[in-house]
Amino acid sequence: MKDAEKNNLLLIGKIVGVHGLNGTVKVCSYAESLSDFKPGGLILARDSEGRDKTYVIQRVKPHVRTILLSFKGVDDRDMSEALIGCDLFIEKAKCSEPEDGSYYWFDIIGLSVYTIDGKFIGSVESIIPTGSNDVYVVKNDDDEILIPGLESVVKEIDLKQKIMRVDLPEGL
Repeated sequence: MKDAEKNNLLLIGKIVGVHGLNGTVKVCSYAESLSDFKPGGLILARDSEGRDKTYVIQRVKPHVRTILLSFKGVDDRDMSEALIGCDLFIEKAKCSEPEDGSYYWFDIIGLSVYTIDGKFIGSVESIIPTGSNDVYVVKNDDDEILIPGLESVVKEIDLKQKIMRVDLPEGL
């Protein structure tokens, strides 16, 4: 992927470990579906120092709470261990569209969060995936609050205004 394309990239995962001896990596996926990791497709790996390298995906397989990826040219454990911690990107144009009522994580992170009464709570700093629903980590100057990503709680997401409105359950 060329430098000019970097602005059109979507973060879809992070390499969190290795699997076996043949260069396979474990990835924490942020993607809507496994179809975003297409065999034969290009993926850009960015290390913690901002260095980029593009790989061709060979194989994709779901594995416990991660996915297993193998890349062309990465064929031993030492090579794959060097990739741990890399963020993985694909071109936005190649990404599948989220289902109705779903959003990309990059759209949610950074939103200003308000109650339905208009009280500012904070901004979405990160997202914790759980088995049943995502949990939004919302921070302000004084506090951190965990908000479940449920329809009964999240009443509105306005990407144009960069706002999320929530109806917090008792105790939050």
